[in-house]
Amino acid sequence: MKPVIAPLVLLLSIISTAVAFEASRLPRGLSALQVGHKTTHLGRNSPMLSYIKEQKRAKAWSLIQLADSSSLDGSAMEGDDSDKVDEVTKKGIFGRIASVVPPANERQKLIPLAVMFFCILFNYTILRDTKDVLMVTAPKSGAEVIPFIKTYVNLPVAIGFTGIYAKMTDSMELKNVFYACVIPFLIFFTAFAGFIYPNRAFLHPHGLIDALAANLPANFAAPLAIVRNWSFALFYVMAEMWGSVVASLLFWGLANEITTVDEAKKYYPLFGLGANVALIFSGQYVKFVSNMRANLAPGVDAWAVSLNYLMGAVLASGGVLLGAYKYIQDKIVSKNTEMATLKKFPAKKKPKMTLKESAKFLLSSSYIRNLALLVISYGMCINIVEVSWKAKLKQAFPDPNSYSAFMGNFSSATGMVTFIMMLLGRTIFEKFGWRTAALVTPTMIGVTGLGFFATNVFSGTMAPVAAALGTSSLMLAVLLGAAQNILSKSSKYSLFDPCKEMAYIPLDQESKTKGKAAIDVIGNPLGKSGGALIQQILIFGVGSLAAATPYLAVILTFLVAIWFRAANSLAGQFNEAMSKDDSAEAVA
Repeated sequence: MKPVIAPLVLLLSIISTAVAFEASRLPRGLSALQVGHKTTHLGRNSPMLSYIKEQKRAKAWSLIQLADSSSLDGSAMEGDDSDKVDEVTKKGIFGRIASVVPPANERQKLIPLAVMFFCILFNYTILRDTKDVLMVTAPKSGAEVIPFIKTYVNLPVAIGFTGIYAKMTDSMELKNVFYACVIPFLIFFTAFAGFIYPNRAFLHPHGLIDALAANLPANFAAPLAIVRNWSFALFYVMAEMWGSVVASLLFWGLANEITTVDEAKKYYPLFGLGANVALIFSGQYVKFVSNMRANLAPGVDAWAVSLNYLMGAVLASGGVLLGAYKYIQDKIVSKNTEMATLKKFPAKKKPKMTLKESAKFLLSSSYIRNLALLVISYGMCINIVEVSWKAKLKQAFPDPNSYSAFMGNFSSATGMVTFIMMLLGRTIFEKFGWRTAALVTPTMIGVTGLGFFATNVFSGTMAPVAAALGTSSLMLAVLLGAAQNILSKSSKYSLFDPCKEMAYIPLDQESKTKGKAAIDVIGNPLGKSGGALIQQILIFGVGSLAAATPYLAVILTFLVAIWFRAANSLAGQFNEAMSKDDSAEAVA
């Protein structure tokens, strides 16, 4: 595996380093970023900048809305930095260097915020990789359990946390809410490595589940595996919640509270690029820890040792995170009385729509319906391919440390490719327009996803090809699945999210707000759980994910076709609406 992955990581490191210099020369605009299995939209600087200026000119800045209901976002910003760029260019290289160094009052906020963001995403990458290793390689478990966890464990916990968080914000000071949310996470992850995992044989009810399994059909193996390995399932959910709660909710709420519009305009893009740097570093740390097993004495539980080092890093990074947060509270928030009254990002009044009202609104508007189909299709497609890929990963790497080492390289490669794609996305928007940019992600998922399924269905036919490449059919499927996930997620962050946000620009205020509310209530949940439900039905119907592969390939083709049709239809509606709006502005 090392001869395949190591050169890839090295090559991407060189490319991303070379491209980083060009990043500092790009005009600043709006961006949207998403990290791990959860989405975090920055909404301040994005590759869509030039295309938006062509289509909507300066007014587009104030119309872009953020779609992630879990993020605490602010209003979009207006402005064009072209004059500043020209001025800096005239000053020469030293002027350009001086221009990117923040003044002292901004550094006081920027540095601790950057430290917090790095620590949060460093932890999230470690937790995301570890949760998959635990559940997929657990006794009598596999990738088949993931759809069931997402539907019957993760979703109820997320709903429950929403209620608890609402009560905390009503009864506690805002700064204490941060501590009350973060500290329990760190306590749990520490306790898991130090107490729960070493005592898993005593805590997990293997005898009871074996008795139940003997009297139930084999199709119930996945749900029973969740109960059998309940502490691993709990870790899985807590790792998922870290991304939603700490990154999306707490961090961006704090950042929007203490930064001005001008500061956000200048520095939020750096957070987006920094997120991918955190992904690279944490991925390599996971790989380093997982490879420590080679130096351990015989009989030592290598994965338990690796888990201690991984959770130790999470605890240490969490301590730095809390220290940076305390610094911000003591040095910035408490000493700036204007911050309490200054409204940097006006709060949005988001309409609350019931499920029935959301469905009715979606059916009444073809524009919003097409936009919802884009969101639903992405969630279902990526889930269908990703779970099947993880099943192959377990076959190729049954040892937890080997599995974890591969996931470390996978995370690093994802960060590097996403870094590059975020820079290339601007060129795609400028030269080819919205339609082409919107079709890149479904094309990427369709081609690579079907290629991955083909290697599974026709593994015998692919054996000569794999042999010619110096690998096996199984490893070829694993590598194609990894490439599929990396390319799909990087295109999603750099192109799909900006396209989705641009689609709201020409809508009137009522359609914009009600449409986003409808997609929040129906589109996002259906996209996330739809793929899981399809896999659950197939697992119960045919017995396993491997047997369900041909059916999943057909379903993926059908979903991508719907996605293409919706994207093409929306592109025509979008361009028509933008033309009408530009004509109205010209008359005015």
